[in-house]
Amino acid sequence: MHSILIVEDESIIRTALKRLLERNSFRVTEAESVTEASQHDLNQFDLIISDLRLPGAPGTELIIMAKNTPVLIMTSYASMRSAVDAMKLGAVDYIAKPFDHEDMIRTVRRVIEDTKSKPNGFSAVNVTDDANIDSSFIKVDDIRSAMGDLVGSCEPMQKFYRRILRVAPADITVLIQGESGTGKELAARAVHNHSSRKDSPLINVNCAAIPESLIESELFGHEKGSFTGATAARQGLVEAAEGGTLFLDEIGELPLEAQARLLRVLQESEVRRVGSVHSRKVNIRLVAATHRNLKQLVKENLFREDLYYRLQVIEIALPPLRERGKDVLEIAEHLIDKHCRRLNIEGDIKLSKEAKDKMMAYDWPGNVRELENSIQRSLILADDGVIDINDLGITVDDWNIPETLAAVKSDVVASTIAPTAEPEKAEEDLSLEDYFQHFVVEHQDGMSETDLAQKLGISRKCLWERRQRLGIPRPKKTAKG
Repeated sequence: MHSILIVEDESIIRTALKRLLERNSFRVTEAESVTEASQHDLNQFDLIISDLRLPGAPGTELIIMAKNTPVLIMTSYASMRSAVDAMKLGAVDYIAKPFDHEDMIRTVRRVIEDTKSKPNGFSAVNVTDDANIDSSFIKVDDIRSAMGDLVGSCEPMQKFYRRILRVAPADITVLIQGESGTGKELAARAVHNHSSRKDSPLINVNCAAIPESLIESELFGHEKGSFTGATAARQGLVEAAEGGTLFLDEIGELPLEAQARLLRVLQESEVRRVGSVHSRKVNIRLVAATHRNLKQLVKENLFREDLYYRLQVIEIALPPLRERGKDVLEIAEHLIDKHCRRLNIEGDIKLSKEAKDKMMAYDWPGNVRELENSIQRSLILADDGVIDINDLGITVDDWNIPETLAAVKSDVVASTIAPTAEPEKAEEDLSLEDYFQHFVVEHQDGMSETDLAQKLGISRKCLWERRQRLGIPRPKKTAKG
């Protein structure tokens, strides 16, 4: 019989929770405060359930006092921000009051089972302090071996590396934030490679690149006959990540219906396929990434608040390339070596001084992704093993329509675009990017992403990438309730 300590100052809640747990075959000990709880050997319990707000010391003190016993924090819904802070201090999970009895029992059993399944039991990890990381592990010479393709030695990146090494072993949800092209997928891979799940699969999913009609089936799987075309049962990507890490890139683009299903995966560690009445247990770690402000999306009812707090246990921010100083040249050298091997280019390729100066002065709106494209282009065009300024392809003129296309431009676009250009801007002065932006903004409310892409003659992924580059948000449904 598992032993549980309840620390709650309100006698009615404490008594009701004790009866609930005893009915489900748990042995229960009670305490009204942290001081009273400390009179017991805290490590003798299988679980401690504590209110966050207690007379005297807060319930989070028990996380420090009971290093080998998981602590489940109870808090009101209005204090969810405090609950997230408690998880950063090492709480195993939190549950909002008033709680549902079935949810409480399910959570208690899951926590105890997860703790027992770990070889060394439970050990609280404080993931808010980077100071304990051995900074010698992150010397410039060791960065590539430690972080794979994540390259850079500026202070923001050094801080970023320390944070990854701190949170990776903790097996908690991580939210990576950064502009498009900064390397969020590489950061997720670094988290996975430095975790206890490194020998299990890492499943990468770009939420914006999957049609809304298919996203739930792709993530959670489906049963045979659950919808037209479902000729056989299929495992979803969540199940495919069993034992490993699921990386959801651009999670801000996830439809609200799929958000609700994902929340259940995080809360209950179980997934239900589309068209199924049965749930399946899953053991995954979620790493999410976004370039959008999720807190603002929550305020606009475009992202679920409860899911946001589940994701926001630990945030890691990737700095944009324009703020990384000489890292631009360091990354460029790394990419030159990488793509020379891939393209079988022999000899020593160097950057000219003029090219280096240009790269340092350019603001790289597309970040590392744009830099990588520029390097690949340069390797093809470079003469005599030297990349010159003209080989980089980062001049402003590249964003305008080439003269050879000017004559046929209107024939290509006029059939799909209404004449909505501003009167003061002549048609011949518009670039293809201008036409793209006008068309998308005008038609996105009445057309699906698939229809927009077909009309423009591009793929859905290309449509999404251009949206990100031009800053055109996709209209979203409003969250209910």
